[in-house]
Amino acid sequence: MTNLNDSSLRKTWERYASAWKAPSADEKRALLDGATLPNAVYTDPLHRTETRDALIEYMLEFHRQVPGGHFETTWFMSHHGCGAARWCMRGADGTALGEGVSYVVFDDSGRLRSMTGFFESA
Repeated sequence: MTNLNDSSLRKTWERYASAWKAPSADEKRALLDGATLPNAVYTDPLHRTETRDALIEYMLEFHRQVPGGHFETTWFMSHHGCGAARWCMRGADGTALGEGVSYVVFDDSGRLRSMTGFFESA
């Protein structure tokens, strides 16, 4: 892994997390282009995607279900190309709607190769 430190990996994580808040597919794509590989794998208790386009569609579905919903990182740590983040899901008005943890793997250039989210589902 090239000279990637916790700070640069956190910036990538935050760029990815901000894509969840972006309102349009084009805005999501612009954020994800710099943060994820085109074939990055995303998994959570409810869904799995294996391409950036599929992830964008899942994010758009999230916005249909939770208009204005977004994620706020409350803790992030990384080493050896892997990262862990705690986050709070918030509604459009900032109300806390849930909490979770994500584990991520970065490639040698610092882009996300996989993102795995954990949260309680109904």
